[in-house]
Amino acid sequence: MQIPIQVSFRHLEHSPFITSAIRKRARKLEKFFPRITSMRVMVEPSHQKRKQGNLYHVRIDMAVPGKEIIVKRDPGKNHAHEDIYVAIRDAFDSARRQLEDFVRINYQLKTKLHERPMIGKIVRFFPNEDCGFLKTTDGRELYFHRNSVLNKGFERIRLGDEVRYSEEQGEQGPQASTVDRIGKNGRHISIS
Repeated sequence: MQIPIQVSFRHLEHSPFITSAIRKRARKLEKFFPRITSMRVMVEPSHQKRKQGNLYHVRIDMAVPGKEIIVKRDPGKNHAHEDIYVAIRDAFDSARRQLEDFVRINYQLKTKLHERPMIGKIVRFFPNEDCGFLKTTDGRELYFHRNSVLNKGFERIRLGDEVRYSEEQGEQGPQASTVDRIGKNGRHISIS
């Protein structure tokens, strides 16, 4: 984790044993997905004044690239959550399921977008701004940056050139990556 896990207790005395159990569960999540950037865990009893029969509420806020995963394990009437360690286990199980969904969706998106290079045509080109746009076969325009053009070929690109490209999800939506100029007969042109 880039930022150490933060554990807090509300209306509950701090416990090094509970903190240790939470950190152990967090390390297991990090082994599954090492790109977790931060995690905050808050533990509190559902009723402040009860000494026995209290149900515990566990909240996990976890940041991963491009998303924040929030788990709010409200005990409801689940009496198993009278045991704080059961409540922690259930919250981290839920966090793992959400993390698995996140990984599955993002892996499928990357696989789909990077399966094979597609063909496009340069329709707008701004050499002074180090960028341009290409038109896809389905009529969309995709942004590309100088750094996306292979073999330092940005200076040789012209309007109307056909290119092979891969598509990826950028900060502001889909964009072209690994842009490479191709010849009139579909063969690669060496731009180096």
